[in-house]
Order: sequence, then C-alpha cells, then structure tokens
Amino acid sequence: MKKLLIALAAVVVATVASYGQGAIGQVVFANKVGTTVDKPVTLLNVTPTAGPGSGYVAQLYLADASGNPTTALGTPSAFNAPGTGAAAIADRYWKSQTVDVTGHAPGDNVSFVVRAWQNSAGSADAAFAAGSTFGHGQSSPFTVQIGGGTLPPSNLTTLQAFTVTAVPEPTVIALGVLGAAALALRRRK
Repeated sequence: MKKLLIALAAVVVATVASYGQGAIGQVVFANKVGTTVDKPVTLLNVTPTAGPGSGYVAQLYLADASGNPTTALGTPSAFNAPGTGAAAIADRYWKSQTVDVTGHAPGDNVSFVVRAWQNSAGSADAAFAAGSTFGHGQSSPFTVQIGGGTLPPSNLTTLQAFTVTAVPEPTVIALGVLGAAALALRRRK
C-alpha cells in the first residue's frame, strides 16, 4: 500500500510540473471591455473628435526596455465602423481578440505597445516608414501581468488612449485645380 501511495504521489507531481511548463500567457487585445477598459483611439487634429474607423487596424507588440515595439503578437485587428446614436463612437475601438504572448508564462509582467495604421499601407512598418503618406500612431509603452493557463486572459488595463495621424483628403478646390491643370495640359497637345 505504501509503494502505491508513493507511486501515485510521483505521478501527481510529474503531471502538475509538466502542466505548468507548457502554459502560454494570454491577454485580451481590446481597448474597450465593458467599464474595465475604455481607451479610445482618436484621429489627431480632427474636429469633431473621431476615431480612425474601418480603414485602420491595430496590433499588439512586445516592447523592449526602451518601450520600442519588437515582436508583433496575434494578427492585426480592424477598427469598427462608426455607428449611429450611442454607437457613433464605435470607430474609436478595434475588434477584440485573445492573443497568445509566446515566450511568457501566465503571471509574468510583460511590456507592450499598440500600433495602429491605415490598412492600405499593408503593414505597420510600411505605414511608419512612409511618414505622412499613411495614417499611423502608437501607444505609450505599458505593462500588464498576463493571464493564460488556468488564469483568464488579462485585460489591457494599463493601456492609455492615444491618437493616430489622419491623412487629409484633398479638398474640392484642390481636386478642381488638378482637373483644370490636366485639361490645360491635354489641350496644349
């Protein structure tokens, strides 16, 4: 009987040890989670205040000690289109998803950065490299104790609201001038 109890204890210890080693940290990648997280993203210098909307995406990145983005986590998440009435501000929030934080275990404190960019740029790197050609923005670095494994995924409670640059659309006058110039050039030929 004593040998059976010792063998059973060894199996339990081995099972618990192997279960804990394989756990991957997780977070809920969302800037709006009920009343727990409400960190809207808005367009810089746009009146009235508006969010980037469905033409933009956001992605979570691991941040290095200096707060620079290093590794993209998960897939880019699209911002919502603006709604009407109370949902008019929906364009300030991206679609929620659970993201694995590979290389980190549940309970670790991990630093992140969120990058948002105009999805027509193709990637965050392309949008940021192009400067004012594509709209883009980045959050301040923030640290979260991540969940996962036997813990629920953590919310990004320390994320702060941030802005993205807007690529101004040409005015009607600018388009008219371009059209007139094109007609004048065509007429000269």
